[in-house]
Amino acid sequence: MAGAAVAQTAAYVNTETILSKIPEYSQAQQRLERMKNQYETQIENEIKAIENLFNQYQSQKARLNEVERDMRENEIIRKERAVKERQKEIFGQDGVLANESKKLLDPIKDVVQEAINSVAKGAGIVLVFDLAATQGVVFSDPRGDLTYMVLKKLNLN
Repeated sequence: MAGAAVAQTAAYVNTETILSKIPEYSQAQQRLERMKNQYETQIENEIKAIENLFNQYQSQKARLNEVERDMRENEIIRKERAVKERQKEIFGQDGVLANESKKLLDPIKDVVQEAINSVAKGAGIVLVFDLAATQGVVFSDPRGDLTYMVLKKLNLN
């Protein structure tokens, strides 16, 4: 039984370091950041418009009859709900930004993952940790760092 035991080796990479060297990744992140900022500005403007509508309503409330007050209140509530729904559509887990992020970044991450797999297999490594994603790493020997080999595999060194 002891003869069947296989020596297991572990190593690590830092995908942040690898991804930061890929120009397409940086460009995609910049594009996503611009999109995020544009959407945030749109949402902020919609919220300000609702606040103005509410303030206008508050200043005129005493002069309105009950039907007019109800109409204005319902309009404000409807607009608030619409903005919240829009926020969810844009910034939610399955929102526009999340989908665009997957579309732009996943192909790049897949290429990096393939390179990590290739380097690890070539080096006889059975377990690779990602320092960028793993919390709690209290020690890492530079001899176990495959980051440079992955960068070399991707022609990014």
